[in-house]
Formats: sequence, C-alpha cells, structure tokens
Amino acid sequence: MTTRKMFIQYVWDRKSWILFLLAMLGVVDMLIWIDKGLAMPINSLLYLNGLLVIGFVLFFSWRFSAETAYLRSLQQLQQAMDGDWQEVLPEAIYMNDQMTNDILRQAAEGYSRNLAKMKAASLIEADYTAAWVHEVKAPLTAMKLTIDAHRGDQAVRKIESEWLRVHLMLEQQLYISRLPTMEADYVIEEVDASSLVVEEVRELASWCLEKNIGVELIGEESLVKTDRKWCRFIIRQLMTNAVKYSPVGGEITVDTSTDHDGRIVLTVTDEGQGIPAHEIPRIFDKGFTGGTGRLHNAATGLGLYLAKTVAEKMGIAITVNSRVGVGTVMRLRFPTDNEFDLVKSQWK
Repeated sequence: MTTRKMFIQYVWDRKSWILFLLAMLGVVDMLIWIDKGLAMPINSLLYLNGLLVIGFVLFFSWRFSAETAYLRSLQQLQQAMDGDWQEVLPEAIYMNDQMTNDILRQAAEGYSRNLAKMKAASLIEADYTAAWVHEVKAPLTAMKLTIDAHRGDQAVRKIESEWLRVHLMLEQQLYISRLPTMEADYVIEEVDASSLVVEEVRELASWCLEKNIGVELIGEESLVKTDRKWCRFIIRQLMTNAVKYSPVGGEITVDTSTDHDGRIVLTVTDEGQGIPAHEIPRIFDKGFTGGTGRLHNAATGLGLYLAKTVAEKMGIAITVNSRVGVGTVMRLRFPTDNEFDLVKSQWK
C-alpha cells in the first residue's frame, strides 16, 4: 500500500475525529454568536477557527506519521519476507503494535506446528506407499519370470500385456511417493536422449506387440545433461499415452533434433484420435481425462500432470500439438548447460 493510499485510509478511519472537531467548532461559534457576553468580531472568530484547524491538521499529520510507522515497517517486512519473518517483526511502539506482534508470532508458531505435523504424516504415508509398492513388486517379478518361461503360449502373451499395465501403475505410484523429495534423489549425468527412449520402448514392447504398433526412432545421438531415472519417467508417460491412444496397427515416431537455440528436442508423434483444441490447455491439469480418456475408460488424469510437474522441476519444457483424427505431437525441450545451472540454483 502506498503512502497516499495509507493516508486516505487513515483519514477515513479517523473521520469521527474530524466530525467531532467540526461539530465542536460549530457549537463554539454558535455560543459566541448567541451569547452577547462572549461577543467577538467576525474576523477574530475566523482567525480563531483557522488557528484551531491548522493546529488540528498539524496534530493529525503527526499522529498519522507516528501511528503508521509500525505499519510501514511491517509492509517492508512483507516485501522481503523469509522463513523466519516472525523473528524480525518491527519494534512495537504502542500497545496495539505489541498485541499485533504477539498475535503474528502465535499464528506463525501454530502454522509451523501444523505444517510439521502434515509433513510428518505425509512422509509416513509416502514411506508406507513405497514399502507397499516394493512388496507388491516381488510377486510381480515372480509372475514375469513365469511369463518369460512360457512366452510361446498365446494366453501367456495376453497376460503379459496386462502384467505390464499393473507394473506401470505401480511404478507411477512409486514415483508419486518420491516426488516431494525429488531433489534428494536427483543425479546429473550426460546421457543420450534417444537411448532413454529405446529403454522405454523395450518396457512397452509387449503392449506394442498386442496392438501391432510400430515405433520408429529418427535422429542421431543427442547428449543431454539430466537425471536418467526421472527423465525416463517423463518419456514413459508420453510413450504410454501414445501407445494407449494409438489405433491397432498404428505407428509411433520418436525424433531427436536440435532447435535454433541449440536445445535438444525429443518429439513423440502418434496416429491416435487426437485432442480437441478446447481440451489442449487442460491436458496437464491434475485429474483431467478429456473426452478421449472417458471413451477409453482407462485414463487417470495423472500421467501428463506428473510428467509436467517433474519436467518443470528439471527445466524441461513440454509442448503439445494435436489434430482430431490425425494424431498428437508431444515435444520435450531440454535445457542448455546455462539454463540447467539456473534450475539447480532454484532448488537450493
């Protein structure tokens, strides 16, 4: 709030003072006018009123400066607020200021206690979820060994595709539980972006075979500095969506290239039903499934939301282009070395 706005608000709050002064001046002037014993020339009466008004204005200005000094200091603290703001509250001048300081400190302490409880509960829930996922992965691993041993059986191949869906959902849940502490689980290395795609294609091979979907990799080796595991998670969400919404016998194209700014761009193109233009701004919102997702009755509205959340933390830009009946193009633009240093500094 500017000084001008603060002064206007102060005048409005003290309007009773002003009205009282004007009323008392009116009463005194009326008494002087009516009572002949207090007779006073009109010039002297106006002079007296002027002195009183000037005196009140000076008094009012002094009180404004004194009473708003605490508020101005508090406003400066608000603009440069940090984690321990309650420890650097402005010095109280009046009793009201001291009461305000006490209330703010009590509110900060209560908020900190509640936040600590919520964080503790969240960590316990995340640990429980991670432990549960790891426990479930044990029988899934045993199932995978059995599937690999009987891969020639048509029924087993069908089971393998369903096993893959369960595996992907469990992996997604595991990454969700790790997301709040992602910074502690981040290892930077130089990797080939196309090799990460190859690893994910291998993971989705049984699903692609079930739908007879081909995956074409275009582009040469493109080295990027990133975290292999988290980057694979982002690519997995894009590839999973591409396979899920591609028609039987369709083709997915993955291209790695370099844009005019020197940034590596990984493009995933499918031949699915496409996304209506009015839904594109919302596809990264949590829980949004869209018309196509409702049609397939298999969308959770989490995949692209998680991919966007992780990508923003890593400095990777995700963009989408789509045409209904033609397909969808998802692009990942990796940061340059300078941009990546900025991302790391924001985590500290």
